[in-house]
Amino acid sequence: MFRKRFVFGKESTGEGTIGVSPADLYRPEKGYGFVTEANRREQELLRFPELNAGFEPVYWYGDQELSQVEAGEGACFLDSDGEVVRLQQEAGEHWRGERRQIPLSFKADVPGQGNYKVTVEIPAGESGEGAGRVLLFTGRRRLGYMGDLSVCSAGTGGSVFSYTMTVNVCDIVPRGQTKVYEDKSLDITLVADRPQIHAISIEETQCPTLYIAGDSTVTDQSAEYPYAPGTSYSGWGQMITAYLKEGIAVSNHAHSGLTTDSFRREGHLQVVNQYGRSGDYVLFQFGHNDQKLEELKAREGYRENLLRYIRECREKRMYPLLVTPLARNTWKGNDGTYNDLLAEYAASCMEVGADTGTPVLDLHGRSMAFILEKGLEEAKPYFFPGDYTHSNDYGAYHMAGLVAEEIGKVCTSHPDPAYRFLATCVTEGFGAWEPAGEVIPLSRPEKFKDVADPAEGAKLLAETDRLDEPVDRACALDMVIKTARFFPTNVYNDMYTDVVGHEWYAGAVECACQNGLIDPGMVEDDHFYPERPVTLEEFLVFAVNGYKSRKKLPGLGACAYDGLCRAYARPYIQAACRLGLLAPDGSQDLGKILTRREAVELCRRLGI
Repeated sequence: MFRKRFVFGKESTGEGTIGVSPADLYRPEKGYGFVTEANRREQELLRFPELNAGFEPVYWYGDQELSQVEAGEGACFLDSDGEVVRLQQEAGEHWRGERRQIPLSFKADVPGQGNYKVTVEIPAGESGEGAGRVLLFTGRRRLGYMGDLSVCSAGTGGSVFSYTMTVNVCDIVPRGQTKVYEDKSLDITLVADRPQIHAISIEETQCPTLYIAGDSTVTDQSAEYPYAPGTSYSGWGQMITAYLKEGIAVSNHAHSGLTTDSFRREGHLQVVNQYGRSGDYVLFQFGHNDQKLEELKAREGYRENLLRYIRECREKRMYPLLVTPLARNTWKGNDGTYNDLLAEYAASCMEVGADTGTPVLDLHGRSMAFILEKGLEEAKPYFFPGDYTHSNDYGAYHMAGLVAEEIGKVCTSHPDPAYRFLATCVTEGFGAWEPAGEVIPLSRPEKFKDVADPAEGAKLLAETDRLDEPVDRACALDMVIKTARFFPTNVYNDMYTDVVGHEWYAGAVECACQNGLIDPGMVEDDHFYPERPVTLEEFLVFAVNGYKSRKKLPGLGACAYDGLCRAYARPYIQAACRLGLLAPDGSQDLGKILTRREAVELCRRLGI
């Protein structure tokens, strides 16, 4: 059986024990070492988040040396706090928002895919200088431990904190790839003001595996560093490990954009089938992307695919569990009510569970209750900034806790002992993890203004030679939808006589209606007139309703345009004045037909 122990800042002490110094950077021929910006630049496979720790330097620091590993007494460490201070001084500004940190990552090869018992030893208590609050991630950025080691005195001689986890190593189809990549390495990452490692022990173990199939709200998301939890995308699947005892491992094969169909078609199910064994579990959470496709309606293709997954799991003597889709922080702009876009899929999932005797974890109901309790603004710090579907680390940790609670509630009294065993694996996690300070993304320092942004191409609207052409109502809706980052749909429920499902803009009109962008005053005898050129007044109605669904409007009051606009539009025009979208002196022509260029500029000024 494979066993290996790494001791840091020391020489090797015997067979099976390897001494690690700061100079030991990971190389395939060596089989272990730290992962820093230097060897990430040299080795292409170290730049695949799914094959590594899932931490990547923010793009403008890609050529910098941020991870300066040092040796201390019986440990290797990284002065994260000092490095962050240096970066802020060089930028000439203090970073607003949360405290940011540089992760310390170590990679070790293992003999094959499977489950491993991993023990990490960290200097703690009074001897652990700068220990403080520590986040411990394994594999593809899955949270293994969270706690304050400055108050910990447990462990060897009262000076070393020891924590043991069960970690899965498994092949995967990385995002953007079409083939399975072999993975036979294990990553350990510490995040703290001064992350330090005393020792790591790894040994093979036999235990059940919890496989996860799903979409972007579940997947192992990567994080940029200098790291802050609030500005890091995270799926709840990478946080569920924080709520499970040693003795069960998690293998997450969820990916962004996947549906109940594409999870199978793109090869992800193939990996689960290859490595899954009798007695393992599979969690299925889909719906966010299924609802974009006509063939995957809730009680048609989506339902049939879930039924097939359940049948196939049972044929392999694996245990399926269904999870209703995570709720979004979506609210209607016209009346401010919550907009549940996934109700039909959650209901269908519950029905499939009832029809087949499969446990269903109602994450949709639990997460929606959380969002309703918080409200639009108070829920935002649990989602990635400007995103209303995808959680950040705080939100994913909270949602994973809800999933764990559901496992305990649903599986404890299940007639099958395998499900009852799963309920015994659930813990209460590591306590609350709440947003600390404002959630503000890093901005690129002036000194790096010439470093190309790899995502620069993703803009509101492509700059074309059509910018000076008039924009029609349908295109105007599409622009506001993109600006407000509403969830798109390709399904149209007939509501206007002059909008039919096969037109390109039908999905935009449906999305606009779902999110309360269209005021009834714009509809005449059930006609919307989607190809009519949009006026400034009409565009501002769309824009203000989009703003209301994302942010609280400033107080309204009389403005210079009150006698110049139609009655239904008056509150929107007053809001537009408060938002700085109109000249305050009443000089703009509300009946003017907008060009694409003017509409784009208004969207940019909207600030949502």
